[in-house]
Amino acid sequence: MKRHKVSDTIEKNLIRIKKHRKAAKHLQAASKFHLEAASHYEEGNHQKAEKSTIAAHGQVTLSNKAQKTGIKQQGIVC
Repeated sequence: MKRHKVSDTIEKNLIRIKKHRKAAKHLQAASKFHLEAASHYEEGNHQKAEKSTIAAHGQVTLSNKAQKTGIKQQGIVC
């Protein structure tokens, strides 16, 4: 096993934490937009629902990008 400097490990861990928080932030936003879409559909406002759905998909895409960046930086092979 390769030994790392303690400060190097701490810095890398902080980067990992930042990536997880960024991904989670986008997933929370996606959840909000999906709930909005459901409410708009219930109200019969399909145009607003579709806009909220598109916004939700955008947030999921941003979350996936953050996760992929984190995986690449950690050297994990999927």
